[in-house]
Amino acid sequence: MSKVIQESPKVQFCKKCVMSNQKVLPSVITEDTKDHSNRNNIPFKNGICNACTEIEKKYNQIDWKEREFKFKKFLEKYRSRNGSYDCIVPGSGGKDSVFQAQILKEKYQMNPLTFTFSPHIYTDVGMKNFHNWPLKADVPNYLFTPSGRVHSTLTSLAFKNLLHPFQPFIFGQRNMVAHMAKKFKIPLIFQGEPQSERGGMDDEIDQFEMLPRYWSRKKDQKILMSGLELEELEKEHKITKHDIEFYLPMEEEEILNEGIRLVYLGYFENLRPQENYYLAAKLTDFKSNDRRTEQTYSKYNSIDDKIDPFHYYTAYVKFGYGRCTEEASIEVREGYINRDEAVKLVHKYDHEFPARYFDEFLNYIKISENEFYDKLDEFRPPHLWEKIGNDPTHCKNWKLKIKLK
Repeated sequence: MSKVIQESPKVQFCKKCVMSNQKVLPSVITEDTKDHSNRNNIPFKNGICNACTEIEKKYNQIDWKEREFKFKKFLEKYRSRNGSYDCIVPGSGGKDSVFQAQILKEKYQMNPLTFTFSPHIYTDVGMKNFHNWPLKADVPNYLFTPSGRVHSTLTSLAFKNLLHPFQPFIFGQRNMVAHMAKKFKIPLIFQGEPQSERGGMDDEIDQFEMLPRYWSRKKDQKILMSGLELEELEKEHKITKHDIEFYLPMEEEEILNEGIRLVYLGYFENLRPQENYYLAAKLTDFKSNDRRTEQTYSKYNSIDDKIDPFHYYTAYVKFGYGRCTEEASIEVREGYINRDEAVKLVHKYDHEFPARYFDEFLNYIKISENEFYDKLDEFRPPHLWEKIGNDPTHCKNWKLKIKLK
């Protein structure tokens, strides 16, 4: 029986890119529930997703010279006069974070401190790219590596309760940087593209910074992590509030009092994924995968963590679209490929099972192969999936009821 009990909208695909209206937008991070009852889907209007609508503005309506002028004026309030750190750029040493730190340093004469929340299990290429970032780009880095016991337990619970093994990393990556900003008294944090360029809520449109409600919590607000309340984590799994202090969002009042801001660099700079890659390759000797990344056609996106492929595959099970849909939709919007090409790529790669790191993933979250497949089946929404067989590998037993055209 499916655990996804909230009624979902009828499946629809964007007429411009290939994104599905089943795409779930980043939620208020403290409210992820077992039944996805808090989910918000990407808005569509006249058959077009709002990510495509926002990209149209990016290329046809924005005066980038005016944005640059406003950005320089904005930075004057924060720029250090003595060379001390004046902003934080979180990232992994991948193409996007390398580009962001470099443009802030060279074009805008800022002094960024880069920050990395360590992946679950580094890939070889991810580790090399990370080490090259501070060494070759001349930017200092602060690496935070969480407790192995705590992080693997949270990941296992998130998989079992939410079919979302990446949730603990998302918590840590998004929330730890605010704690860093407070600790080092550096209130300005940068992120890449505005959320609206990937699909956002109405209140995120035309915002140059992330609204506090998406990365903070109210005082005494109930928090769920890995599908459990904090008291359950401590009682049943010996994970204390101290263990997960830096996974948790700061209170909104504290963020406002500290003056901490999370600003979208892509609001002021016309960021483009492939250009980011070329600069990173030149500056830090950034390396792509030695082969095509499973579930998609590219070799350079999100390649630093061995758990990452299972984030995309579990999303495919829960929402009926996968990694290739995400990447192809971005490249259609950016003009790198057309929609017909994207459709063919999605049909070829979206369903692909991430076999390369499968055994390591099972060992990391301490479940058997059969338990893994049973959990996938438990979360398959009946409006998306039709059972067609009884193959022991489970995944071959199912097909999507509605396919992209």
